[in-house]
Amino acid sequence: MTAPEPTQTKSSLRLALAGLTTCFALVAVACGTTYYEIPIETPIQPKLDVSAFQRVLIAGFVAGGSEDVDANQETVRLLRSQLRSKSSLRVIDADVMPLVTIALDQQKAAAADSGVAAAGPGATPAVDGPMALPDRIREEKDLEPYERLFANTAYWKRIGEEYQSPLIVTGTVLFTPHTRSGFVSRDVEQYDSFGRRRVVPVRTFLERKGFILRPKFVFIDGRTGATMHSESYREEVLYNAQQNTPALSSYFELMDRLVPNFLSALSSQKVRGTRVLLL
Repeated sequence: MTAPEPTQTKSSLRLALAGLTTCFALVAVACGTTYYEIPIETPIQPKLDVSAFQRVLIAGFVAGGSEDVDANQETVRLLRSQLRSKSSLRVIDADVMPLVTIALDQQKAAAADSGVAAAGPGATPAVDGPMALPDRIREEKDLEPYERLFANTAYWKRIGEEYQSPLIVTGTVLFTPHTRSGFVSRDVEQYDSFGRRRVVPVRTFLERKGFILRPKFVFIDGRTGATMHSESYREEVLYNAQQNTPALSSYFELMDRLVPNFLSALSSQKVRGTRVLLL
């Protein structure tokens, strides 16, 4: 018959285990928590179903604002370049369409047709005609009369037939200089009599200058000439008055912020980020 284990032995064993557990806990605390950054990618579905199209035509834009940048030419080139590398659609190489000139020609043709109709027997002249198109686009209100160009389904259908029924991208781009004055908070380093450094927020009155970019992208079905989708954006950048930043550099800086939004309308994009894992 086996004798029972002495109670003193069991107590000693429990004390030893407790001491060992405490040692491991102290070691873990001394080493601290381990952090691991895990990269992740989140897919974003496109806003438009472009599965019916194999080709895309960045036609041109009604552009205005600063005369230092040809916003029509630059926007077409930039968007075509982005779509070639980040979209499955084949980008059509074509001359950039001067939409301001095209809209003015359409207005003249419509006025001529209206005049012929009014001269006919029994014709009644229209009291409320369409707004005249300004030759020079300086601000947002100057773009409003040009909106009827994008509603001209017959015209865009004809363009679509010329390029084998692609998805057509057009719209407006307004790139204007901008100035703003006011108080700006900035951190200033200060040292006391003992040489100790501290950072103090200081409010300073500054005059700053920069640019505002207001693009509107219009997506048109080249098979029907009808508008499928449109979206507008506004971005602004300001610099110190003493800083001389070229207008073209500011334009590209602002477009860099907008291009991901434009691409997300046509193709699925992946947003990259990180998650922290604690061990």
